[in-house]
Amino acid sequence: MLPTSLLCLLHAAIVFAQATRQQLPLNKPLSFSQSDSPPILIIPNGGNLTVSIAICSEDPGGSGQRFFLTNASSDSPNVPGPGGNGVYEIILNQGLGIFNGPFPNGGVLAVNGQGSFEVGASDSGPIHAILPTFPLLGDTTSTQALLFSAPFAAIEAAPEPTFPSYTLPQANLSIPQYTSTHNFSLILAPTTPQSGQHKLTDMSQTGCALNAQQSSNASTAINQTLWSRDADGWRNQWLIDGLTPSTNYTAYVVQDNTKVSGPIYFATKSSAFPCPLVHSLPYCPSVAYSVPIPASFLPSGQTAFDSDSLPSGISNPLLASLTNFTTMLSTFPCGRDMYSPLVTCQDCQIAYRRWLCAVSFVRCGEPSPQRLDSFTTTPVASTATGMGVRPTAAGQEAPSALLPVSAPTASGSPNTRNQNIPALNTDYLMLLPCLETCTAVDRACPPFLQFRCPLPKFNAGASYGVGYIDGFGGDKGGGVTGVAQDRWGNVWCNDV
Repeated sequence: MLPTSLLCLLHAAIVFAQATRQQLPLNKPLSFSQSDSPPILIIPNGGNLTVSIAICSEDPGGSGQRFFLTNASSDSPNVPGPGGNGVYEIILNQGLGIFNGPFPNGGVLAVNGQGSFEVGASDSGPIHAILPTFPLLGDTTSTQALLFSAPFAAIEAAPEPTFPSYTLPQANLSIPQYTSTHNFSLILAPTTPQSGQHKLTDMSQTGCALNAQQSSNASTAINQTLWSRDADGWRNQWLIDGLTPSTNYTAYVVQDNTKVSGPIYFATKSSAFPCPLVHSLPYCPSVAYSVPIPASFLPSGQTAFDSDSLPSGISNPLLASLTNFTTMLSTFPCGRDMYSPLVTCQDCQIAYRRWLCAVSFVRCGEPSPQRLDSFTTTPVASTATGMGVRPTAAGQEAPSALLPVSAPTASGSPNTRNQNIPALNTDYLMLLPCLETCTAVDRACPPFLQFRCPLPKFNAGASYGVGYIDGFGGDKGGGVTGVAQDRWGNVWCNDV
C-alpha cells in the first residue's frame, strides 16, 4: 500500500489535472468562493508583474491553502506544485501573499486547498496590500465616534501671495469639494468581541476578510464625506453612531476592497459624558472633537454639530477675529520675496487659524479607564512648569492634559474659556491645546503682530499641554510622547 503522503500528492495531482485553466486579467482581482474547485490560473505575459493573494476565509476543516507559481511559461502543461522545478510558493502572512518577478512568457498559478480568496496580477504594484499609513481618530462621545481614513490624495495648495498683491484666503472658507475614484469602507468592532464573534486582529488582515465582518457591525455611519482635514491631504470622514459607552474598539479602513489600513484602537466615553461632537467646519477644518456646547442647541434629529447647525453666536465672533487678523496681516509685505525664504503671510494665517480654532473650540475629554488618575485634580498654578508630565522611577509618564471645569455657579455664566459658548450646566474635563499650536504662530508670523506664547518654565502649563510633542526646552519632537495622540487611543493634548 502506498504511503499516506504519496496518496495525498497523487490526489492533488489528479485534482490539478482536472481543473480548468483560467486566464488571470491584468490589474483586476478575481474572487473564488469556498465551493469553487481549486483553480489553475494563467498569468499574462509582461515585464515585472506583482501577483498578490488575499485569503477571505479558510477551509474550517483544512490546514490552509497553499499557492504555487511558475513564471517559466503560460503554455506549460505541467501544474506547479510542491518541490517542482522552477516553482515558487507564495508564502502567506496574515492572510496576504505577494510575489514580484518577470513574466516574459507568462506563468501559471495553482492552488492547493479550498477556501475563499482573491488573486490579482498587476504591472503597477500589488493589488492587495496592507498600507503603511493608519486611519485617524477624531474623537468619541459615549455612543459616537469621528474617524478618518489615512490621507489618499494631496490638497492643491493655494497660490502664495507675492509682491505687490498679498491677497490671503477669506476667514469663512467654502466647504471643500473633491471627487475621488476610491471606494472606502470602515470596519469597526469591539476589541474584545462577544462570544462567537471574531476578533478583528486575529483574522486574515485582508480587505475581503475584514469586509465580511461589516454586516455584523451594530454601529451606523450617519455621515460620510471627503474632507481636507489638514495639509496631510484628503481623507474620508465618518461620523458613527450606535456604539456602546466605555467600550474599547478596533477600527480598520479598507480602500477599494483590497488595501487595508489599520488597525487603530479607541475607547468610547462613559455614559455620563456631556459634550457633543463638532465637525465639518470649513473655517476650522481640523475641528473634529467634542466641545462643551449644551445638546439642547442641536436641531431636532441631529446628534452632532456641523457648519449648518453650529450656533452663529459661536462662529461669528471667531470669523470676525480671523478677518481682523487677516486685515492687519495684509498691511505687512511678508511674501517670500520680502519677508522670509521659509514662510509667508499665508503660512502665518494658516497657523493663526489653527490656533484660534483650538482655543475657541474648547475640547472635552475623559481619563483613560485604566488610568483614572491621569488628569490634574486641581487648577494649575500660574507658575506650573508643565501640565501632567511627571517623573517616575523609570523616567517620565504622561497623563493627558485634562483640567476639571465646574458647573457655573450663576445662571448663564459660561464655564468655558470661550465666553461665546453657552454654559454647560454640569462639570466636565477640558483637554488643553498643545503648546505647539501656539508656538507655530509665533514662528510663522511677523514680529510687528506681537503674538507671544507663554513659556514652559513659567506659566505655559496653566493653559496648554506642555512637554508632550516638543521638549521643555523647545526641542522639536523631544517631548515625553513626541505626538499629541497615537494609534492606540491615547490622546495627551489637543493638536487640531
